[in-house]
Amino acid sequence: MTTFAALDEILGGAAARGEVPGVIGLVGAPGETLYEGAFGKRDIGKPQAMTMDTVVWIASMTKAVTGAAAMQLVEQGRIDLDAPAARVVAEIGHARVLDGFDADGKPQLRAPKRAITLRDLLTHTAGYSYDMWNPDIGRYMAATGTPGVTGCQNAALTTPLVADPGEVFEYGISIDWAGKMVEAVSGQRLESYFADHLFAPLGMKDTMFKMGADQLARHAPIHARTPDGLVATDMMIPQEPEFFMGGGGLYSTARDYLAFATMILNGGAGNGNRVLKAETVAEMSRDQIPGIKIGTLVSAIPPATNDANFFPGVSQGWGLSFLINRDRSPEGRPAGSLAWAGLANTFFWIDPKTRITGILLTQILPFFDVEAIKLFRAFETGVYRATA
Repeated sequence: MTTFAALDEILGGAAARGEVPGVIGLVGAPGETLYEGAFGKRDIGKPQAMTMDTVVWIASMTKAVTGAAAMQLVEQGRIDLDAPAARVVAEIGHARVLDGFDADGKPQLRAPKRAITLRDLLTHTAGYSYDMWNPDIGRYMAATGTPGVTGCQNAALTTPLVADPGEVFEYGISIDWAGKMVEAVSGQRLESYFADHLFAPLGMKDTMFKMGADQLARHAPIHARTPDGLVATDMMIPQEPEFFMGGGGLYSTARDYLAFATMILNGGAGNGNRVLKAETVAEMSRDQIPGIKIGTLVSAIPPATNDANFFPGVSQGWGLSFLINRDRSPEGRPAGSLAWAGLANTFFWIDPKTRITGILLTQILPFFDVEAIKLFRAFETGVYRATA
């Protein structure tokens, strides 16, 4: 039997070879930490070491948190998963489907066939997309002057749908709209709602949209992989945003995110508190789109992302809001596990069968960086060898 100590060599070796600037790995189970390790530097050009309390941008790992917040309100009967979402946030009802461009490059729009629901938003079947994976959205944004979503301006959420609701999986700004629904129903900004109803109960003291001085002092910058190697950037999510980006705005630490992941693993309870009912977590963990195929996210903006597919050749579904592998993965992850990632190459998975959760954090662009994804797969393989 391989031990978790083998993970030190996997992670530490990648940092020592300069394949990643720094990396944090963590493996947990309900009530215990099985492994944790931090290697390399926060900033490749500076002496500060990557540590377990290093704060990183977790980007789209925010989506699962927003999904949990929305499902708290669903279980309270304050939001209906399958009612028109526009009953809660009227602007969602303004969405139109992009139906091509005319000869002058003007976008052609039409009404969707049916209303968008919260279930559509949480499963990425509403029809919204990101410009980094859909060139038509990029073309629309250029034609209309619509800003990108990471600027956290409300205008960024006015991009059209690229498909009718409920028909295809299209990864995009849906969860940002789910965050708007949480705000509308709760009467709180998303920052405050998360803090009161998820972060404080779970003991997540370093997870937030707006970093304090303590978090800034422990923050690792995002690195860009360039032809000349890894270079630290000054990219940061706006700290005084127009809207809190429920699809990708959070900063966090590995231990904080472990608290969230183990809450899901433990059926909604963590840190001595229950934040979701067990039946709610079971619904979140169920494949909501069994008849829909999830394929490769094909890059339309190479500096932001490479082509991305966690399980080539493995059928994939989506829960509320997690990627679900419908079959066992080559790394050993059992079918029915939950997962997702963040743009700066942060990753997590939750395995209800083996009762473990794994987290791997780097800060590198583009997404699905060759070295980062190779490291993540080696890390996960090592975890399953140690638990075999």
